[in-house]
Amino acid sequence: MTSRMLVAGSTGQLGRPTFAALAALGHDVQGVTRHGRAGSLAADFISGDGVDVAVEGVHTLVHAATTNGPADLQMARHLVTAAVRARVEHLVLISIVGIDQVPLGFYRDRMAIESIIERSGVPFTIQRATQFHSFIDRSFSTQRWSPVVFVPSTLVQPIAVEEVGARLAELASAPAQGRVADIGGPQTRRSADFYRLWRYATGGKKPRIPVHFPGKFFAAYDAGVNVVPGPAYGTSTFKTYLTSKYLS
Repeated sequence: MTSRMLVAGSTGQLGRPTFAALAALGHDVQGVTRHGRAGSLAADFISGDGVDVAVEGVHTLVHAATTNGPADLQMARHLVTAAVRARVEHLVLISIVGIDQVPLGFYRDRMAIESIIERSGVPFTIQRATQFHSFIDRSFSTQRWSPVVFVPSTLVQPIAVEEVGARLAELASAPAQGRVADIGGPQTRRSADFYRLWRYATGGKKPRIPVHFPGKFFAAYDAGVNVVPGPAYGTSTFKTYLTSKYLS
């Protein structure tokens, strides 16, 4: 008899490849989203409606849902409360590298979410990863109306979302491990290097304006707290991502 797995946020950017990886491993996996799209269960993580029903009978819960805002804290509380009631045996959470050292409100919320899970009593695994390739892409593309592109003079180490999804599936398939080693992409470069690749792939011609700001936020990035030292986990490069999206 297989153990039931549930992916919260199964139609999201990370939820989709995580769900697919779990299914490919042969798990009995189901998705849950706010509106029950693509055959998933319906539950409102923010209000809590339907969460208890969705989590009932689940062995492993993978939390990949996000609003990218303060509501994520309420979502985590409702999911964890439901997991406790349902006696979930393993809760897997995705988090972000460097959140304990970068003075940013969103990162403080991510730390609070980790704390909610750590104090819940539910066996857990927390995986921190560097930013996805799409995040770097979006940081440039959102400036499409500007005559120039402002590029921070910081190190970044983007990783393919599919590789993070595969890692979450691997962790969900194993016993709870607490916080595991951080993972990052195969290349650690200055943002300017990635911008040059992006400009070529998109056919852009806008000049780059390097920017650096004083303060604790940029000081943390200058110190490299957002990258992972040692051998990289990911193998898919930003150039591969760009080729697939813009040149294929």
